[in-house]
Amino acid sequence: MELQLVWLEVLPQTESSDTLWDLAIAEVEKRENPDDDVGKPGEVWEKSVLFMGNKNGGKTTIILRCLEREESPKPTLALEYTFGRRARRPNTPKDVAHFWELGGGTSLVELIRIPITSHNIRSFAVVLVLDLSKPNELWTTMESLLQVTRNHVNRVLTKLEKTNPEVAAEIKERMWNDLQRDHPDYALVDPFPIPLVIIGSKYDIFNEFDSEMRKVISKTLRFVSHYYGASLVFTSKSEALLLKARALINHLAFGYDKSKSVSVDPSKPLFIPAGLDSMSQIGPPPASDSDLGKMRANTPLELWKKVFEKTFPPKSFCDLQDTKDPAQDSQYAEYEVDAMRAQKNQELEQYKRNASKSWKEMDFDSN
Repeated sequence: MELQLVWLEVLPQTESSDTLWDLAIAEVEKRENPDDDVGKPGEVWEKSVLFMGNKNGGKTTIILRCLEREESPKPTLALEYTFGRRARRPNTPKDVAHFWELGGGTSLVELIRIPITSHNIRSFAVVLVLDLSKPNELWTTMESLLQVTRNHVNRVLTKLEKTNPEVAAEIKERMWNDLQRDHPDYALVDPFPIPLVIIGSKYDIFNEFDSEMRKVISKTLRFVSHYYGASLVFTSKSEALLLKARALINHLAFGYDKSKSVSVDPSKPLFIPAGLDSMSQIGPPPASDSDLGKMRANTPLELWKKVFEKTFPPKSFCDLQDTKDPAQDSQYAEYEVDAMRAQKNQELEQYKRNASKSWKEMDFDSN
């Protein structure tokens, strides 16, 4: 495994999804209620965000755009790290956001144990990037990554309950922050243990799909996001759509105010911050009553999975077979190291030949 360290600095910017009037109101409220700011004046915040999802789904592109880096994205082979810094206001220390990116689709999911620890769980968030142009891989990728991540986070919280029960209780209580107790779906959802944003990438390709296919994908992702208490946004290489995704990520990484705008029109890119959707607005799974009656499911999530996979049967593929050996990748080439490795490989092959020859020449006593 190789970790790439990239030193980044990001200038402060405003949320372009809000109007100037919204920004003015927010600024006045902030000045009138200085105690509402998280942290003390002069205190530096540190937050961490893990990006994971489909291979070649656009994770690196989204990260680079969030950090305003003008460079071509490279394939992520294992687990890579970068960070950005941003000041909340002039003449104040810059907050730090640690960005981790998991490569390999679902094949390297166990590596999430490296960035998510009991030391940073309090300020950790996850961004799941799903490739909308590959619906047959969508549910499998989503289910695998979220399940393993959730299990690991729950193990970390269980250990934290023994060493720091106050913090563990705070994290569990915060899971419900985006859903008010009077929300009609309060008893129907199962929030993810840490903040979660789901990004549907490659919307430009997705928009060329048949309208019924788009409907199934959109409604399913709306349900999953709402069920997990996550924010949902569709994006592409379009600057306007990337700005919307960046707004949600800036909220996780730098504590920016969360946008309150919502777009649920199925003919347009979805943008739904956590807690602003509902089961009644999403509607039932997109299937006929007779089909729904034949499907046996123990939970609403399982029912939506069956409906989705009836339209988009899971693609049979193995991520492990597609994972490249980092040692063979030219971007990590080091002459001296590669030369020594080649020599050792030759020595190993010679040893195997000699061992095989010696074995064949051994005289076994047949008695």
